[in-house]
Amino acid sequence: MQVFIGVDPHKMSATIEVVDARETVLTVGRFDTNKTGYAAMKKHVAPWSNRVWAVEGSGGAGRPLAQRLLADGERVVDVPPKLSARARLFDTGHNRKTDAHDAHAVAAVAVRTKGLRVLSYDSDMEVLRMLTDRRAELISQRVQTVNRLQRMLSELVPGEAKLNLTAPQAREILFRRRPRDIAGKTCKRLALEQLEDLTVIDRRIKTSDKELKALVIASGSKLMDLPGIGPIAAARILADVGDVSRFADRNRFASWTGTAPLDASSGEQVRHRLSRAGNRKINHMLHMAALSQIRLDTAGRAYYRRKRAAGKSHLEALRCLKRRISDAVYRQLLDDATSTPALARGADPGGQCGASQESSAADLPPHIGTSDQPLPDPHPRRYAARSRPGKSQPDDALPNAG
Repeated sequence: MQVFIGVDPHKMSATIEVVDARETVLTVGRFDTNKTGYAAMKKHVAPWSNRVWAVEGSGGAGRPLAQRLLADGERVVDVPPKLSARARLFDTGHNRKTDAHDAHAVAAVAVRTKGLRVLSYDSDMEVLRMLTDRRAELISQRVQTVNRLQRMLSELVPGEAKLNLTAPQAREILFRRRPRDIAGKTCKRLALEQLEDLTVIDRRIKTSDKELKALVIASGSKLMDLPGIGPIAAARILADVGDVSRFADRNRFASWTGTAPLDASSGEQVRHRLSRAGNRKINHMLHMAALSQIRLDTAGRAYYRRKRAAGKSHLEALRCLKRRISDAVYRQLLDDATSTPALARGADPGGQCGASQESSAADLPPHIGTSDQPLPDPHPRRYAARSRPGKSQPDDALPNAG
């Protein structure tokens, strides 16, 4: 008999509920997430050998538990929080949350929903994800340190603040300033402490960049061959995308990256609006790649200029270019999936899992809702659209365009 184990994970505890294919509750339990509690949870479900673990939010709070289960050879599927919230509302008649209700809703989703994402253990992708997250934290810490140093320098040397302050520039300014009062000496001492922190952070960022570049090269990916995609952007894309076969086509991928516009039509008025959904980290990487292509002599700059010549504003042309870059990244990821490194990781002879739902536990769930689906081609309108002065339908409104 196959059973489904709904898991509501937290940092210090995990609540589970075991149900069969008819959603009959077989057992429930609450366990700590430490070594003793994890062993007790595994022993609690040991009587059912044919079991499937359904973990809510395996890309967030449920990631540590999902990783441990996958490392032990368990079969784990990811349950998006949106689905479990709907199941909880329909089963209870209200949306009040308790750990027991959450675990039951997760188990119900696992029984009723076909095609949930099956997770697989990939230590290389997990390492890449941790390093990219660590670098993002270092960048945020550097911005805070530079801001504090700028504030102190403005008190010591008014009018000599640098726009993009670096550690050597700050050191030169501080060594030229010799305060004589106690307040000035204290301010300089604190500024030197911030300068020391900035030097350490810069050194760690450089080390992280070298490590990430080596990992991207070792993965066999050719993402860095695309104009504007450097080692940091390639590492972030590889870590967050994981198995690209989980996206049915480039439109789904563009919806996940937030580069596909959303349909906002009403009646005879056909229009689209900018998508604020999707993975914002990947969207930022595509934005920086678009700016880089515009700055350099690339095909992207020629495309951007054509869009500007067609009457589009800077932001509209930039969004068109971002969508083109998203499609190029998707094609490159598909090409990478059919290369030799993918075969070395144990993929099928084709190098690609095709329409399978397997992906790494390091993957972030796509979270593509009904409002984020890629837009289809427009249907022929029953009546001819009336032209309005100063109003025109942008040709990048559809995901297949520009």
